[in-house]
Amino acid sequence: MKIPHQALVALADGERLVILRNIGQPFEPRFEKVSEPDLLLTNFHAGVRHQGSGGERTGGTDIDELAHGAAIAEWFNKATLNGAQEPVVIAADPKTLGQIRQHCHQEFEARIVGEVAKELVNTPLPEVARILSEA
Repeated sequence: MKIPHQALVALADGERLVILRNIGQPFEPRFEKVSEPDLLLTNFHAGVRHQGSGGERTGGTDIDELAHGAAIAEWFNKATLNGAQEPVVIAADPKTLGQIRQHCHQEFEARIVGEVAKELVNTPLPEVARILSEA
C-alpha cells in the first residue's frame, strides 16, 4: 500500500486509538507516534442490532467496543470539519473498522487513502510499517 508522506495512520481496536504519522516515503513508510486520544464513548446505538441472545452466549460483541469504533469516526469527522486535510490510513479489527465506516462523514471518507482489516495497535512500529506497505 502506498502511504503518502505525512499521512496519518490510525491503529484501532475496540479499546484504543493510536495515531501515527508517516515520516518516511510512500512505499517505505516510517512512523512516529503522534497521539493516543482518550475518546468519550457516547454512541451506544452503534451496537444495538448486535445485542441478541447469540452475541450474549458467545461473547462475540461488546457494545463498548462498537461504541469505540463510532467514537473514532466522530473524532476524525470533527478534525476534518475543523480543517484537517492529511490523508488517513486506517488499520483496525474488522468490527471496529465496520463501525468507523458506518459513521464516517463524507469529507472524512474522502481523506481515507487505505484500510486494513487487521488489529495492529500493540504491534511494534517497524512491523506496522512492513505490514501496511505489503497490504
